[in-house]
Amino acid sequence: MTLVLFFYFAAVIVATAILVVALHKPIYSALSLLVMFFHVAGLFVLLDAEFIAAVQIIVYAGAILVLYLFVLMLLNVRADEGYHQQFRIGLIVGLAVLVEAIFVLGQSGFADRDPAAVPPAAPVPGNTEGIGRALYTTYLFPFEVASLILLVAMIGAIILAKKGIFGKEERGR
Repeated sequence: MTLVLFFYFAAVIVATAILVVALHKPIYSALSLLVMFFHVAGLFVLLDAEFIAAVQIIVYAGAILVLYLFVLMLLNVRADEGYHQQFRIGLIVGLAVLVEAIFVLGQSGFADRDPAAVPPAAPVPGNTEGIGRALYTTYLFPFEVASLILLVAMIGAIILAKKGIFGKEERGR
């Protein structure tokens, strides 16, 4: 079952990564990036790294993607402006890198190894509970201050992006 989930996550990650580059509308590219971030977090869950999966979702899907969307809103990028014409060159370079990776893995003897010969790793206790306890007890005030600063920045970016939001016209036009 784990192998099936791995191939599912890997296929969706590759497909959405291609869509990030290939889609004409920047907002659709950002949504594809969001799907990719969640599936990368799924890979971390398969590796029993739940804390890193949560950080992946919070930092990348929550913060970095919101930053991308703010930039898209501020720049007001249109579909024809956001599409790059180097898709063919990127496809050729991507295929070359894929062929090289397959060649290197084939030469390394990775496929010749017997997975049954490797002893299973001992379970390692996680520290997610300790980090959560410290974050919500000792560092609760700085955590809340940081969230308020991000909220103010988000509201400011929306106001800057939507110039006529308060019903006033711009001067000078």
